[in-house]
Amino acid sequence: MSAQPPDDAPAPARFDSVFDVYEVSQQDGRVLYFGDATTDRQTVIRTVWPLFRERGYEVELARRTGELVLVAEPHETNTGDFPWKNVALFVATVLSTLFVGAQWYYVDPFSPAILRALPFMLAVIGVLGTHELGHYAMSRYHDVDASLPYFIPFPSLFGTMGAVIRMRGQMPDRDALFDIGAAGPLAGLVAAVVVTVVGLLLPPVHVPPEIVNSTSAVEIQFAYPPLLRAIATVVGEPLSYSDPSRSINPVVMGGWIGMFVTFLNLIPVGQLDGGHILRSLVGDTADRIAPLVPTTLFALAGYLWLVGEAGNAAGIWVLWGFLSMLVTFMGSVDPIDDQPLDRRRSALGVLTFVLGALCFMPIPIQIVG
Repeated sequence: MSAQPPDDAPAPARFDSVFDVYEVSQQDGRVLYFGDATTDRQTVIRTVWPLFRERGYEVELARRTGELVLVAEPHETNTGDFPWKNVALFVATVLSTLFVGAQWYYVDPFSPAILRALPFMLAVIGVLGTHELGHYAMSRYHDVDASLPYFIPFPSLFGTMGAVIRMRGQMPDRDALFDIGAAGPLAGLVAAVVVTVVGLLLPPVHVPPEIVNSTSAVEIQFAYPPLLRAIATVVGEPLSYSDPSRSINPVVMGGWIGMFVTFLNLIPVGQLDGGHILRSLVGDTADRIAPLVPTTLFALAGYLWLVGEAGNAAGIWVLWGFLSMLVTFMGSVDPIDDQPLDRRRSALGVLTFVLGALCFMPIPIQIVG
């Protein structure tokens, strides 16, 4: 070897049964162990990962300039710097949801009346943020490196394209994979139910006469998933009014967004939440199930197109068919310890998919006019 690792990193002799190191170097805070694997890739990682983990490092097996190398990076990546990017994106999303929300309340978004859209903004941000914080909390619990949520502002129907967190490093076991994958949809769904109930109990919004009497306006119609309709039945509040001058409170749409996002995230492919849950439930079998998902979504889009049921909705499923195909090709997460889940987590996983199915709408959005 041309160099020795730092004192806090594992010595090559500790894992020479699976990886024969011939050179060690340091680069940008990382420790690089160049060598030759004496067994398969998965066995190498399962052997070396706990050794590096106990020393505070994440490790991955990579190939650089034609050589195999174990890349060890300090596990604690939080430098204590203020998360300016997260805050900036959050503020931008608050503004974009307020701007779009003003249109749901039929007020001028360039006037102080925009503040009427605060309930809508809080509903959307609250549901999406709760979803991502569910992931974040479980990532911290299992000591998996995760960033704070990154919100995505976008001047769409809802003012945002959602939020994401970034995870790095290896997944310790199936329990962690399941907990992190399921925590987001379950937490977000609880928030969506609460927001839906609040929205249904709030007074309806008055629609201006010029819009009610317009004959040229394009109308965007939203379907309601079974779960949302069930909540409305239990609460005893309508989801529509015979009087065209009244519409449901826009806060209800915060719940709608949460349910639709829950369904999309639970599509069981690759590194979507549903893919994490499926991989933790059935192991490697998930890779054989995943290719069926894009086919199903394309078939749904084709059916809607052929029967003339909202061709614009067919486009949604074509898009998600391609996205799920891409995510499928990227593969799923392989945990270090691949022992099966216990019965409690397995049952919760099945329940999570059932709840996701209750959020499904074949034609979520339809443009009329």
